[in-house]
Amino acid sequence: MTNTKVVHLVDDEESIRKSVGFMLRTAGYAVKAWSNGTGFLKGIDADVSGCALLDIRMPDMDGLEVQAMLNERGIRMPVIIITGHGETALAVRAMKAGAIDFIEKPFDREELLGSLERAFDRIADQRKVSAHADAAKIRINALSEREQDVLRGMADGLPNKTIAHRLNISPRTVEVHRAHVMAKLDVTNFADALRLAFAAGLRTSD
Repeated sequence: MTNTKVVHLVDDEESIRKSVGFMLRTAGYAVKAWSNGTGFLKGIDADVSGCALLDIRMPDMDGLEVQAMLNERGIRMPVIIITGHGETALAVRAMKAGAIDFIEKPFDREELLGSLERAFDRIADQRKVSAHADAAKIRINALSEREQDVLRGMADGLPNKTIAHRLNISPRTVEVHRAHVMAKLDVTNFADALRLAFAAGLRTSD
């Protein structure tokens, strides 16, 4: 682990911030401690990195309210909720709102670290998906407008004759455009072409 893994610890109890912060730092995490949800939300922006470890019970804004504000602002960092004993219903609400996990107080070191590793695995997966989408968009954007139109027809599952009718061109011309699409996308089969189209968010008629 490296200090690039940042944990935002949001808890109104100073003793928790100190003990959990120490535990995480000794495990190799970088820790940013916040004493309330308002300060945390003011101190971050849409480009913030890391994972949020939110206490569900805070006097200013509770963890669910902080989580809701993160969602409203489009901040997609993984959220882990800290709950007290018997707060299962609140934990379920948090999970439905997108939290990846919840841990009950008192929690042990291995439980917490395991939960955080799952959170950072999700971040890595999201980055891979985002990088794949960006690469797909570059390849799709290299197609001409007409080639993109043909690819949309392909993504809609239409035969060449129907694509030709839709675009008011000949079926032979559609075949030529399809060949160009496959060559420019550097794919050898229809399924790979569709995966790129969908990864790039190419809009179809559906």
